[in-house]
Amino acid sequence: MKLILNSIGLDDWKKNSGELGCCSIVFLLRNAILFRRSFRVFDYGMASRVEGTFHECVVQGIIQTEHVEALEILLQGLCGVNKERLRIHELCLKSSPNLGNGTSEFRLICDLEQLPEPTWTLRHIGGAMRGAGAEQLAVLVRSVGESKVSKQALRLFNALGYRLDHELLRVGFSFNFQRGAQITVTVSSVNKMLKLHAVDEAVPVTPGLQLVEVTAPASADNYTEVAAAVCSFCEYLAPLLHLSKPGVSTGVVPTAASAAASFMSDGGGTTL
Repeated sequence: MKLILNSIGLDDWKKNSGELGCCSIVFLLRNAILFRRSFRVFDYGMASRVEGTFHECVVQGIIQTEHVEALEILLQGLCGVNKERLRIHELCLKSSPNLGNGTSEFRLICDLEQLPEPTWTLRHIGGAMRGAGAEQLAVLVRSVGESKVSKQALRLFNALGYRLDHELLRVGFSFNFQRGAQITVTVSSVNKMLKLHAVDEAVPVTPGLQLVEVTAPASADNYTEVAAAVCSFCEYLAPLLHLSKPGVSTGVVPTAASAAASFMSDGGGTTL
């Protein structure tokens, strides 16, 4: 199915809402992103192939900024790959009440490190897996939908009735490597905007602390193996920080200072 919106202006598109209303377009977009892997969307400023959905295993933790350099050295030794610089502008969009019974949420993510033109990704984080099996896992397993989009996507979602709830700037680095699963470790300072879209004036949400997130894509068939690989890797980071399911606060590690001094002196240990 195609949404022929590139060939018409926004005003004309609104006039045609009787044929395909805003709610229908939202429904199609959500289903394209969340449920279909090969659905092509041709819309106003978003002509791109939808990547589809997958499961994601994730754990998070915090680390004091003064120990981030030691963590970077440790990760360099463990991963055996070079770090990637991270500068992400994230916009959280929520639907207005008149678009349905429940509130839907999308995240527009702009990778400011991509030159010469920053790239945009539309991301939807679904619900977490529930049940006895999920409770026994040390990681959170959730559904995720992603699609590459153009910089005009914000205008489209505003026209659909979505409004900007908040925006963040994440600055730091990441490591991507294979170790039982395709694992990504992200270390970043989370900053809030004092003015709309003013990324250069962003200030830290939690001064002196940085967010560490370990994620790995999975499927319904192999999420237990992926979760085990993530947990196994996280054990190497335990001297510096606690990692747990998102929303579970574990604080900082009391012995992080001595562990950081050790990693700084020996250069991070042996590559796995």
